[in-house]
Amino acid sequence: MTSKKLNCWEYKKCGREPGGILTDSLGVCPAATDSSFDGINSGKCGGRICWAVAGTFCHGRPQGTYAEKRATCMDCDFYKLVCAREGKVNMRTRFLRFVPGGGDGPLLDKVTLRHIKKGERFLVQGEAGDEAYIIQRGTCLVIVEKEGQLHPVDHRCEGDIVDMMALFTGELRSAHVEAETDMAVWVINRDSLGDMLKKDPELIDILTEIVADRFDSKRPTAYRTIGKYIATGIIGRGGYGIVYKGVHQALNMPVVIKMMRHDLVLRSDFLENFHNEARLIAKMNHENIIRVYDIEERFRTVFIIMEYLDGEPLDVMVKRLGFLPAERAANLLMQVCSALSYAHDKGIIHRDINPSNIIVLQNDRLKLIDFGVACPAGTEDFLIGGAVPYIAPELFDGEPADRRSDIYALGITAYEIVTGKRPYPEEDYAELMKLKRDLDIPDPLKTVPDLPEPLRRFILTACSLDPDKRYPDAGRALEELKPLIDRRKSVSSPPGAGEQKTAALFLKYEDEPHPDLDRLLEEFGAKLKEIGIELSKVDLKKDS
Repeated sequence: MTSKKLNCWEYKKCGREPGGILTDSLGVCPAATDSSFDGINSGKCGGRICWAVAGTFCHGRPQGTYAEKRATCMDCDFYKLVCAREGKVNMRTRFLRFVPGGGDGPLLDKVTLRHIKKGERFLVQGEAGDEAYIIQRGTCLVIVEKEGQLHPVDHRCEGDIVDMMALFTGELRSAHVEAETDMAVWVINRDSLGDMLKKDPELIDILTEIVADRFDSKRPTAYRTIGKYIATGIIGRGGYGIVYKGVHQALNMPVVIKMMRHDLVLRSDFLENFHNEARLIAKMNHENIIRVYDIEERFRTVFIIMEYLDGEPLDVMVKRLGFLPAERAANLLMQVCSALSYAHDKGIIHRDINPSNIIVLQNDRLKLIDFGVACPAGTEDFLIGGAVPYIAPELFDGEPADRRSDIYALGITAYEIVTGKRPYPEEDYAELMKLKRDLDIPDPLKTVPDLPEPLRRFILTACSLDPDKRYPDAGRALEELKPLIDRRKSVSSPPGAGEQKTAALFLKYEDEPHPDLDRLLEEFGAKLKEIGIELSKVDLKKDS
């Protein structure tokens, strides 16, 4: 993990940051208040590229414009620190080994060396381009021109790639780029990229990281646009893609954006299958399935635009609570069964059922997510999808995914949420695969002695080694769990029950976060819910 990126006022200890000790007498430094372009630099990037911000305060005196202070700033110890950190620890320096002088790079016939003089503007905003530049030596500044004003927005060092998007889209350049120092760069032409990928597939992984870097929340908005959407921050990373929170520009509606990794998308079998099923996935409309709004294909990969969910992943909930009571678990499992039944009837197999792909919303409503690796029923010759602990054993032997492999994964999920652990040791994945092929799942009753028989039977049947002995479809699995929900209803609404009553329980505690209290209240609420009592929490403020 890279170290924290310092701003200039943190490094220089000048006291002119917002709230600093010298702001009353000298004012706030422009590098600390820079809100140029679209506000992305405010208090963040401005302090990383202070040498490009006019009017800063260094060496005990105010500084002039970028051009006037360039010579002094290029010799500044903070400038050198930024260049060293961004150049040497940046993963993109790996690109240097693919070109001459950077290692054993084999691509001499695909790249050309270019020298750029200090102060030269070598990329112009608004022009089209089909070349990208790998910096072998030197640094440059990215400057956006807006309404006649120049706004510094980014900085590039050794190993960085400048204007990589030209290789993907040929879109008009969104900024000027000027050399801060003398530079040596390797020039890659768009037509050469395909040959490069064939010669060295490792480049594909780096492409994913470069495109992902474009959508970093510190980048200018123009960099982070994907069709009608803007990426606003990263949510997480997985084996299949990188997930961002985003917003629909016109509607100001929050969305989730999943960028598929290039190593998948550049496989013709994956992309063909994905496109065959994309329309069906986007048309799915079920209360327990995340909505897919749109699919964008840009930068040589695929972006899946989905609804934004304000909830908690089931794996996080189980880790927090330890396990879930049987009736609560059954309620959640029935909702997943309903979602799978709907998807399976449309010919879609999820392939990656596990607790992290189940989001629990308010009132224990849930949404099944991550249909991005879904495939048609019976798809063969396709990479194994899903996390190994949940994969059905027949898939290890090359059998195609179908309804029953999704049901197996749901059975493992059910075992985990009622016992608080997964059924097989996982220290060695090769051994785990062997155990899953050879041994029946342990009886959950040994861990949870009071586990209701319908839920025990659901887990054991869903996880049968022989696919033919599992539930043939999610609808049949759902029927197995219904008695638990019916029993819950009968407990919550006994014959002759009168009007509902309300009782109050008051807790007094200090006005500060209490995670243990929140956990206990949630457990208490779940227990009450099993016997038909609803717990509501209302914060009462003291009278002033």
